[in-house]
Amino acid sequence: MGKTVALLGALDTKGDEYAFVKRCIEARGLKTLLIDVGVLEPPRIEPDVSRQEVARAAGADADELAANRDRGEAVAAMSRGAVALVPKLYVEKRFDGIMALGGGGGTSVACAAMRTLPLGVPKVMVSTVAGADVSAYVGVKDIVMVPSIVDVAGINRISRPIFAAAAGAICGMLQTDVPAADDRPLIVASMFGNTTDCVGAAKKILEQAGYEVLVFHATGTGGRTMESLVTEGLITGVLDVTTTEWADELVGGVLSAGPQRLEAAARGGVPAVVTPACMDMVNFWAPATIPEKFKDRKFYQHNPDITLMRTTPEECEQLGRVLAEKVNLSTAPVSVLFPLRGLSVIDAPEGPFWWPEADQALLAALKKDIRSDIPVVEMDCNVNDHPFAKACAERLLEGMTKHE
Repeated sequence: MGKTVALLGALDTKGDEYAFVKRCIEARGLKTLLIDVGVLEPPRIEPDVSRQEVARAAGADADELAANRDRGEAVAAMSRGAVALVPKLYVEKRFDGIMALGGGGGTSVACAAMRTLPLGVPKVMVSTVAGADVSAYVGVKDIVMVPSIVDVAGINRISRPIFAAAAGAICGMLQTDVPAADDRPLIVASMFGNTTDCVGAAKKILEQAGYEVLVFHATGTGGRTMESLVTEGLITGVLDVTTTEWADELVGGVLSAGPQRLEAAARGGVPAVVTPACMDMVNFWAPATIPEKFKDRKFYQHNPDITLMRTTPEECEQLGRVLAEKVNLSTAPVSVLFPLRGLSVIDAPEGPFWWPEADQALLAALKKDIRSDIPVVEMDCNVNDHPFAKACAERLLEGMTKHE
């Protein structure tokens, strides 16, 4: 059977545009599934999934939404309905990839639905907001954002080639076979420039033991993406060496991964090794962007665009409590390893962030609050020393073996 592209959008205000894209896709030999999330006017093109069905999935009534003439209420309801209905249609094999066109409201509705789909399902969003920061729309999913250049308001000499190219893009995605591979069990690891040596050495050990290791940069998005894979049930073990995103969350840096960071493996019953690496630093952009309240703090210029700020003993104490709180949620084997000679490259004896009192405050708070059955292994080395990396890898292998 041929592949099917779901086209999700407001078929009242954008009916002509969707009719054009539908023709482009079907000319390539693929099928389409039109999902109508419009409300205010009758659809200009006949949908395969009606607005009434989408609204019912949200516990709403499309006719009532239309009668109320409240665009905000309608967008919110149809977004909830799309989020509930789209993954169900995918599981039922009604479509293989999804595409949408829209302005801010349409992008919000469509991307919310796209984010419910697994990684690897082709997702293309042609949007008026695609030239800006789209992290709120994309989240941690593989949504391809295509700038519409002009408003999604008709077929013209600018929009015609852009819409056609986007249609061709999703057709190409669906018509491309993924080469087969000898897939091994997956481990995810968190890394920063300041923990590269540790993660690199541990990765080699884990790969030699028969695992594939996916490394994520602890930049906020990296941490969220890593944890989303754990939540989806794709991961066998977690090497969470670089938990620095919690320092940004606590203190107000620019690379926070949110308050749920460190919960996925714990709640999902996935074996893990956790270390407080790079909790000695909070991340900011260039020096001119740093809030005035931090002017008297200790800084290190990582590069022209990234400035690191040293965490204080008081902040480290709070981070120790947070680390214990999150690790205490674990239902699978977990160990915490603590490098007594520094949490990063620059937090090492004679390094610019070396502050033993701060690191000890973190360790003391962690040990005070952590569950008695969770080991805290203190090692007289820096996080990037090979013995520490080896211990992290071996502890994780031991935990995964126990969990089998």
